[in-house]
Amino acid sequence: MSDICYLGDDSINSAAMYLIGIMTHFNLSFDRVNSSDSPDESFTQKPYKLYIISDYPRERFSDEQLQFIADSVKAGAGLLMIGGWESYYGRLGEYHKTVLTDVLPVEMLQEDDRRNYSQPCVITPCAEHPITAGLPWNTPPCIGGFNEYKPKPTGQTIMKIHRFAINQSNDQFEFSPIEDKPLLVVGTYGAGNTAALATDAAPHWVGGFVDWGTQRCIQDLPNGGFIDVGADYAQFFKQLIEWTMQK
Repeated sequence: MSDICYLGDDSINSAAMYLIGIMTHFNLSFDRVNSSDSPDESFTQKPYKLYIISDYPRERFSDEQLQFIADSVKAGAGLLMIGGWESYYGRLGEYHKTVLTDVLPVEMLQEDDRRNYSQPCVITPCAEHPITAGLPWNTPPCIGGFNEYKPKPTGQTIMKIHRFAINQSNDQFEFSPIEDKPLLVVGTYGAGNTAALATDAAPHWVGGFVDWGTQRCIQDLPNGGFIDVGADYAQFFKQLIEWTMQK
């Protein structure tokens, strides 16, 4: 029996290869549901320790299946939502009117929440936490986009995004801060841990974050492909998954 149910990010040959590679590398057992598929009829009979919903269309779930996830988290499972065009509100309105609004530690917007930027959004931690521990925050990575949301009063924001405008004059570069937004909010629902990551795990929003670290994490995939990513990027997602799963 696998510990994790990972839903979304297209297929194993597409964006999903990044999380698949990381979980394979760290021996985290998981089952997969492609973005084009709905969970099978046995979904509500399979208890998992963690549900990862990442860029997965809400319409693939039945109301009963979403309620099952909510009940499972209340009983002690974890729920991690990762950003994307079909996460949170997303492009068309995905999860803002589902039972997961009660479960996640953030309030979703009631309109398109996608934010895309060509200039850097720098990631920094804002609280000590096992998810961010031991990572080289003196060399913070950057991302290119995210879903905007608001932390609930009961949620804890542990990472933020800092947006900058970059102007050039006479070969000199000026970085002007614009705003900061929450990137990772964690909380609990009943006995379960919950986490809301605003950006995605795979290009394009993830940007340079995917190459964070001086060492590389290289992992062959079950389908014959492989990932070659920054070791600190991989370690961050390992720690995020394990904390939410309460491993």
